[in-house]
Amino acid sequence: MTYNKKLWEECANFHRHICPGLAIGFKAGEYIRKLWGVKASIDEEIVCVTENDACGVDAISYVLGCSLGKGNLIFRDRGKNAYSFFHRETSEAIRLVRKANTKGLSREESLEFYLKTDPEELFEIKKPHYELPPKAQFFSSSPCSKCEEITAEHRLRISDDKLYCLDCYDEYDRRW
Repeated sequence: MTYNKKLWEECANFHRHICPGLAIGFKAGEYIRKLWGVKASIDEEIVCVTENDACGVDAISYVLGCSLGKGNLIFRDRGKNAYSFFHRETSEAIRLVRKANTKGLSREESLEFYLKTDPEELFEIKKPHYELPPKAQFFSSSPCSKCEEITAEHRLRISDDKLYCLDCYDEYDRRW
């Protein structure tokens, strides 16, 4: 399979190095562009829920315009090469799970394999097991009673009638 070499070079420049992990995310992003006939998301039209924090996430950010700042890239740490994509305008949803394994190949061989292999061979297509996340929200902020840093209200906790950020809050937990 061919791939968009110009887009790959731009993606690698964005990420600042070339690696097999970047190629995995690149192929996932290219595949979604092909399946849905989309380009990079301007706002939150395309949402990606990534289950890892590896290099491929940068490729998805570049190729599909998904970013933490816009609220259309959501990190759901599961340690898997899996990405769920949602198209807000068409309600389409797809989960791509890496099935191809390059164990035993060199870094260069893995990179070439991921770039040249058809996405249908690289990924298992599944249905996401959760709904489309809501659009990003804006929250009021207040200072933490201890460190005095301004914190979004949904990340503040109350103790003794005072507001605390998550870093300063002394969480009560009786679980062992």
